[in-house]
Amino acid sequence: MNYSASKGQFLISTDKRRIDPKYVHAFLTTSYWSPGISINIVRKSIKGSLCFGIYHHLNQIGFARLITDSATFAYLADVFIDEKYRGKGLSKWLLEAILAHPDLPGMRRIMLATRDAHGLYQKFGFIPLTKVERWMVYDPGTRKSK
Repeated sequence: MNYSASKGQFLISTDKRRIDPKYVHAFLTTSYWSPGISINIVRKSIKGSLCFGIYHHLNQIGFARLITDSATFAYLADVFIDEKYRGKGLSKWLLEAILAHPDLPGMRRIMLATRDAHGLYQKFGFIPLTKVERWMVYDPGTRKSK
């Protein structure tokens, strides 16, 4: 089921047919979190995630995706608004739409990582990790040979 929200000339939609993978790729390759990512990885990540495109008329101007089991856990990733459209409250509206998605009630945890948008996410109830000693990450780039 596709989900959408509209506000004036803007639309948020989970319809993957609307998403422009080349546009998303162009942004992500210049981001701090995925520089140089391949278009094939971007396409694969879109296919395996609950994606939110944000559009001005027919043009995509932003993106976000949730990696989720649609029951208890989600990881919010690749959130961005095109620089030309920033300062209009669209990132806040995008987060409102994401958190209002009908698959999210009952989630125990939605996680994300950010370098510079803590203030935005805190407005929606995101907090720094607690009990960080419980959390681990598998990073093949730092894995030592046995």
